[in-house]
Amino acid sequence: MVDPSMPGVAEVKEESAPADVDSEKRLAGEAALGEVSSGMKLGLGTGSTVRFFFDALARALATEELSDIVGVPTSVSTQKRCLELGIPLIDLDRAGELDLAVDGADEVTPQLDLIKGLGGALVREKIVVQAARRFVVVADSGKEVGRLGERSPVPVEVIPFGWTSHLPFFRSLGCEPVPREEQGGGLVSTDNGNHVIDLHFSPRIENPLGLERALKARAGVVETGLFLGMADRVLIGTRSGGVRETPSDRGSKGASAT
Repeated sequence: MVDPSMPGVAEVKEESAPADVDSEKRLAGEAALGEVSSGMKLGLGTGSTVRFFFDALARALATEELSDIVGVPTSVSTQKRCLELGIPLIDLDRAGELDLAVDGADEVTPQLDLIKGLGGALVREKIVVQAARRFVVVADSGKEVGRLGERSPVPVEVIPFGWTSHLPFFRSLGCEPVPREEQGGGLVSTDNGNHVIDLHFSPRIENPLGLERALKARAGVVETGLFLGMADRVLIGTRSGGVRETPSDRGSKGASAT
């Protein structure tokens, strides 16, 4: 358990999204169904936006618009939801290479670099994305930023042993580290049994690639929520009721160091 009075400890609460934001999420999630063909092995992300993709996928399977689909869930919550919807699931070790991964994001830049993991599933999400031939991101327009870190912290998953020893190191990187708490108190425990530290930068992350390298070199850090140069396409639901598609440009894709 964590002492609630400990400096820097904060609780991350889910708030109800406005109706227009939910509409944008639904538009993006449903649009991702157009990326799916019968016979595919899918990576199934975690979060409020990708749940609309699950609903659309379940309907397509029920009407036989699609068939012979199997999915690899990135979290216990995704597994539970897909089983409720009747979406066939498979373990990643059995599935091997995936045809497509579909997931949401907490921030998206024009270069399609992402911050992910506010739902706490960043490690499994990144593993599944790495196993997929293509990665399609679904998001509402509020997730678009000019530079990473403008709105969202960077989640970092760490092992429980000695987790407080990382806080001075994180601060040396120019951020304020905030251990994530459950609503009822105590540190968040991921599906992997680890903790999550949210790194808050102001006004933005100046060098995402350098930050990623520094974090990954730290013993005890399991993974970060920086998904740099990994997305192939982003589908953004818009206030006008449409979906804006942004494909990656392989020639210039990736995080800028400046």
